[in-house]
Amino acid sequence: MANHVTDMTHGGILRQLIRFSIPLMLGNLFQLSYNMVDTIVIGRFAGSASLAAVGTCDQIMTLLILGVSGVCVGASVLMGNFFGAGDRENLQEEIRTTVAMGLLFAIFVMAAGIPLSGAIFRLMHVQPEAMHDANVYMRVIFLGMPFTCLYNIYAAALRSIGDSQTPVRYLVVSCVINIVLDLALVAGFRMGVLGASLATAVAQGVSAVLCIRYVARNVPELCFPWRRIGINRTLARKTLSYGIFTALQQCSQPIGNIIIQGSVNTLGVATAAAFSAVRKIEDIGLLPGRSISVAITAFLAQNEGAKNHSRSNEGYLKGMLLEISAGVCICAVVLLLRTPLMSLFSEDASIVAAGIRYFDIIGFFYWLPHLSNGLQGGYRGFGAMRASLLGSITQISVRVIVTLLTVPTMGITGVGLACVCGWSAMLLWGLPWLYWMRRKAARVSAPGVSG
Repeated sequence: MANHVTDMTHGGILRQLIRFSIPLMLGNLFQLSYNMVDTIVIGRFAGSASLAAVGTCDQIMTLLILGVSGVCVGASVLMGNFFGAGDRENLQEEIRTTVAMGLLFAIFVMAAGIPLSGAIFRLMHVQPEAMHDANVYMRVIFLGMPFTCLYNIYAAALRSIGDSQTPVRYLVVSCVINIVLDLALVAGFRMGVLGASLATAVAQGVSAVLCIRYVARNVPELCFPWRRIGINRTLARKTLSYGIFTALQQCSQPIGNIIIQGSVNTLGVATAAAFSAVRKIEDIGLLPGRSISVAITAFLAQNEGAKNHSRSNEGYLKGMLLEISAGVCICAVVLLLRTPLMSLFSEDASIVAAGIRYFDIIGFFYWLPHLSNGLQGGYRGFGAMRASLLGSITQISVRVIVTLLTVPTMGITGVGLACVCGWSAMLLWGLPWLYWMRRKAARVSAPGVSG
């Protein structure tokens, strides 16, 4: 099997960023498609109570996965630094430490989550008819947490050394397995949420095992003896100092979105349905920006580790140009196709009209979230995790405040205006701050200048 490791410390910068981003976009697009199929299967063959139960569990799963992936982002920056510097010993020590921490976290989640799942759902006011299904689904998912952690850790490790293709390939395999098992267990054997949860757990297990097997056979840089698994306290502290900020940053978004959704729900069923549709369209439209952001992080981490500061700065500028180009293209597509795109989700004229009103405002500004994603990729790649967290909190806080202020009078267009305000607020302080940070770093690293 081919080794897709890419040393980004030399070679064509733009080509490397594009080649790294494309597999991520395709993988995320496939996962979005899978999520829609999964929802349809459960809704059609397990009933509304089961669908409500799985929907509730998804909120908990999202927070757990975002927390794990946040720490993995911190670990991947360190791994990228070590890989760029040619420090194989610390690279292996970092993945050994991250795996150990991930498994400890998974054990804690299982030990606490399984007995407390009923209490958690009561706090979330889950309806009595959905309570049993929610408990069954969540307990099986908790049992699969070690596999979830291992896949995310190894995927982050592979991306840190320039391989974005392999994790996506196994993500696609996992999604296909999940769909097949959903159809067999839920639609065929009528196992309901138990079948759905088993399908998810098995699929996650397969993706984790495939990643570990691939690394063992093809990537000696990331191999370590499992009998020596343990935690390097120095690296663990640094990993957590990076990862906790990213985890908090990622978790702030769904919390803010829940508040925004609650405000939209006050506008009636048609507007809430329209907002659900535009969010699905946006999820796809923002994929390029998010994928390029991950590419920027990996590129910067390697080159900062190799002390190639001038190449880092050049790569960052080219990454931002990619972000702007992708954002402008998304603006054009949404503005030209907003009516047929909304019509895919509903034939109700009021729902389609509400979605069009939303895109009439926000359709001109999708280059803003692409720029903010590029900014976040730069922060993470340069190791400025606190700034990354502050940027996300600024963006989501302004969005929530403006939404609450404008929705009662402007309706769904107020939500679009709030998004524009949130992205702009982040960029207004974020871009000058990053410029100042890089100028300061250049002065400190210049010959004859002490820190």
